[in-house]
Amino acid sequence: MMDFFQRQWSSYRAIVEHNLMEHRAVADATAEAIAGWLTARAPEAPAPVMVDLGCGDLALLGPLLAGLPLASYTGLDLAGVVLPLAQQALGPVAYPTHWVEGDLLAWATGAEGSDAGNDQPVDILHSAFAIHHLDQPQKATFLAAAHQRISTNGIFVWTDVFREPGESRDAYIERYVRRIRTGWQVLTAEQQEHVINHLSSFDIPADRAEIQATAEAAGWQWRWAWDGAHSAEATAVLTPA
Repeated sequence: MMDFFQRQWSSYRAIVEHNLMEHRAVADATAEAIAGWLTARAPEAPAPVMVDLGCGDLALLGPLLAGLPLASYTGLDLAGVVLPLAQQALGPVAYPTHWVEGDLLAWATGAEGSDAGNDQPVDILHSAFAIHHLDQPQKATFLAAAHQRISTNGIFVWTDVFREPGESRDAYIERYVRRIRTGWQVLTAEQQEHVINHLSSFDIPADRAEIQATAEAAGWQWRWAWDGAHSAEATAVLTPA
């Protein structure tokens, strides 16, 4: 199992290191969204509580998080083996941190318990490239439940892959596979196959228009903060309406 994880993780790290999914622009957009939100807060507002769903290894976001004036940070990931990597990437910080092996939908609905940050409202909710593993009904459940977890003036920064309005999942998968085969030659053939097999089996990217409507129906205000160059990766900023 560890060997399988290491091979899959190697493929993921290569994608990040070669910026194939524009992770550097994602990190910049995330930093800008959070900085803008912090600037707009009232000076007397208490330090914010942050929860990061699908935190991964924090290789790119670690420096941003380390500089935030947080009350606490919770990193949750389904792959518990990445949590020590995330803790190392974050390094010593002035606020308490919590590392939870768990499922983001279970967190939103409260099934993970208070140790996953459910005991207080969340001011900054973040998730990158994780929610697309949920199907559409699960995404709707997540958005409605997460709305109950967020503080009145909180922010949810969501980066993910999305389908174009009206585009089928099959059409999306076909063009993404074409993108990998023609533009990701820096990956080995084995790494390309790892990525293609994963996205073909597990990725369920939301239709942009449909998911925005679903979020707004659940009580969120939605704005697109960043769009990648390939009509797939994007960052949305959601706030309670």
